[in-house]
This record gives sequence, C-alpha cells and structure tokens, in this order.
Amino acid sequence: METDDVSVREQLFHNRVRETIICVLLFTCLYMVSYLILTHFRKTAEFITDDIEDATVNKIALWLCTFTLSVAVCAVLLLPISILSNEVLLTFPQSYYMQWLNGSLIHGLWNLVFLFSNLSLVFLMPFAYFFTESEGFAGSKKGVMARVYEAVVLLVLLALLVLGIVWVASALLHDNMARKSLYDLWEYYLPYVYSGISLFGVLLLLLCTPFGLSRMFSVTGSLLVKPRLLEDVEDTLSCTSFEEDSLSRKLNCGSTSCWVKLNMEVMKMQYQTARSKRIALEMRRKASPWQRNLGYPLAMLMLLALTVMCVLIVCFNVLELLLDETAMPRGMEDPHLGMASFSMFGSLGSAVQVVLILYLMVSSVVGFYSSPLFTGLLPRAQDTNLTQIIANCVSLLILSSALPVFSRTLGITRFDLLGDFGRYNWLGNFYIVFLYNMLFAGLTSASLIKTVTWAVQRELIRAFGLHRLPLTVSRSTVPFRLLLASGLSKIQ
Repeated sequence: METDDVSVREQLFHNRVRETIICVLLFTCLYMVSYLILTHFRKTAEFITDDIEDATVNKIALWLCTFTLSVAVCAVLLLPISILSNEVLLTFPQSYYMQWLNGSLIHGLWNLVFLFSNLSLVFLMPFAYFFTESEGFAGSKKGVMARVYEAVVLLVLLALLVLGIVWVASALLHDNMARKSLYDLWEYYLPYVYSGISLFGVLLLLLCTPFGLSRMFSVTGSLLVKPRLLEDVEDTLSCTSFEEDSLSRKLNCGSTSCWVKLNMEVMKMQYQTARSKRIALEMRRKASPWQRNLGYPLAMLMLLALTVMCVLIVCFNVLELLLDETAMPRGMEDPHLGMASFSMFGSLGSAVQVVLILYLMVSSVVGFYSSPLFTGLLPRAQDTNLTQIIANCVSLLILSSALPVFSRTLGITRFDLLGDFGRYNWLGNFYIVFLYNMLFAGLTSASLIKTVTWAVQRELIRAFGLHRLPLTVSRSTVPFRLLLASGLSKIQ
C-alpha cells in the first residue's frame, strides 16, 4: 500500500515538473520573439545615451514591456492551443508521445496567463511608466534605487485609489458584499477588479473588431497587386513618369520668389504622390498575370467568406441563446480533453474555429490602430519612444486577454472558459450576453455592407474614368446610363 502511495506521489511530482518545463519553454520562446519585435520598433537613441542611469531605467522598462507582450501573445494562443490539443488527443488517443498533452497542462497554462495578465496590467506596466518618468524624491540621493522608491510609492497610491473606487462601486451595487470585502479582500473585492478589466476589454473588442473587419479589405488590398478593369498599365505608367520628371525638374530649379516658395510645398506633395503612384504601377507591371488577376480576388473572397462566416455563427448563437441555456458562456474546472470534439464538424470545424479566432484578433488590432482615437499609438520602426511602447503593450494585453471571453460569448467556439476566466460576474447575465451578440452582428453586417458597396462603386468609377470628373460634379449623382455608355465606349 505504501509503495502504491509513493508511486502515485512520484507520478504527480513528475507530471508537475514536466508541465513546469513546458510552460517555461513556451514563455521563453514567446519572450524572445517579443523582444525582437520591440527592438525593431524602439527608438535606439533612448537606449544609447551618455547618461548610464537613464539607459538602465529604459532597459528595465523594456524588459517589463517584453514580458507583457509575451503574455499577450500567449493569451491569444490559449484557445487555439486548447482546441488543437483536444483534436490531437482525439486523433491519437493511445499514443505514448502525446501523454504530456493533458487537461492539467492546459488548465495550468490558463491559470498562468490569467495571473500574469492581471499582474502586468495592475503592477508591471504602471510601475514601468512611473519608473521611466520618476527622478527620485527631492533631497534623496540620485540613482536607480531612488527612482524605484518613487515609482513604488506612486504605484501604491494608484492601487489604493483604484481599490477605493471599486469598493465604492461595489457598495452602491451590493451593500452586503462591500461590507464583506473589507474582511475578505481576495474573494469579494478583487473579482470586481477582474470583471471590470475583462468587461472593458470585451467592449473594446466589440468596438474595434467590426471596424477592423471592414478595414481588413483595404489593408489587404494595399499589400497586394490590384487588377484594374479597362486600364492600360503601360500608358498610365508613362504619364505618371512624365509627371514625376516634370515635378522633379521644377523642384530642382528653385527660386527666391516668395510666391514660388508657397507653391514649393504643394509641389513636394504632388511629387511624393506621383512617385508613390509610379512605384505602385511598376509593381503591378512586374507582377505575374496569376498574381495580378487571381491573387487579389482570392484574398478578397477569403476575407469575405471569413467575415460572413463569423456573422452567421453569431446569428446562430443568438438563436441558441433564446432556446438553450447551455449556450451561455460559463467556466469549467476540468477540460476533459480527448473525450469529444468541440465542433459538430469534427477536426475540420475545429480548424475553422482556430482560423476564425486568429482572424478576429488580427481584425481587432487593425480596427484598434485604424480608429481615430488610437491612431497616434501606431508604432513606427526604430522611431517609437518608450512611453508609446508601454501604451501599445497595455492595449494589446487588454485586447488579447479578453479574446477567450469574446470568442466564447459570441459562440465562435464551444470550449468553455477555464480557471478564473470563467469567474467573471457579468458572464451569467443573459441580457448582457444577448445584447452583446446582437450588437456585434449588427455592427459587423453594417460595416461589411458599406465596405462592399463603396468598394464596388469606387472600382466602377475608376474603371470607367469618371474619377477624373471635376470636384464640382457629384459622382454619386452620375446616372447608370453614363456609366454604361462610358464602359461601352472604352470597350469599342
């Protein structure tokens, strides 16, 4: 009997060591990738200065940002890893080499991501910001430790302020729970902080994702060679080259006249526009016929199919919410991997779920940086200061940590939330979940319809040459007969 107990304890010990090694290796790889990304965007002048103290502070802040970004990437991969692990165990149930892939490992990974994400949002990122802005208390000895003391004091004051605001909010909503929270901080107080952060992230995803889904078409189109109907590329390239050469000669001549100086700025803008147009036309001419005529339509059709699929899944989830209580998002303690597929279509459906989850994350990031409020946060290669890096890491962590809740709430996947991700107070509210699904379906459908109709109209106007009309003529009032007549004349 004692031998059996020892063997069980040894097995548990070896399982825990194995899970720890796997998690450490995963976070190490993500940390290295995140560090390479941040070093590509950071401003090098902030880290190579004559002041050794400032350089040290900036390096420490960059390490904290790298840790936060690696946690954000791991949060994005939580659902894909969990879904794919279940399908692998279903495909190879008796494989000896897949025994390490179990529910305990996945559950531990979810708990670590939840812990590190809240740690980064509440402590590490505010500390990194205060650390870079601090100079030490007045009268104290200058140095790195003086900045650490000031940053810690500011962080403690900020934590007290936030906890006080949350306690007042909980007192207004639930008076009894607020009284208990004074005696039991962990059970009744911190869940409000977690719920508030998650709710803010999910609402931010609700605003950014539909806008990002519509922007994905233009962003993808800017990276590919667009086919142009009824357009002679050689003729257009020759005209653009002549225009660029003419503007270049005018700029090189120069003049001391004040009137010419006023026009020089306009000429520079016109020259840059003509140069960009010439480069785009040269890329289109060098592209192969398959790339020029097939690559762009296939990419647009794929984006359209993914977007329509997301809307249809959300509409189906709305119907399930009305008819079945099990459609509500909830938490679970044991994932039971390898028992059944999380999709009714098996492995193919699970693969589609993974693609849709990653597509929604990319769309949310595109929509976030395309919105007028956050356009200034867009990082630039070798020209992003440390404050912007901190703001970008916080924003990406908020979006990525809310992605599992976002995907489960919309019904993109049936994989229930593990660990503390399923403890959010608002997840059990039917009206919030139902209204959230309706808003996402409505906003995405409206953005998709507007994007497709405007894109078709723009391409028709460009194809028939009506974009050269003077601005005093409203192109929206151009009758269909004129479009048809212009097209027929071009064909003839």
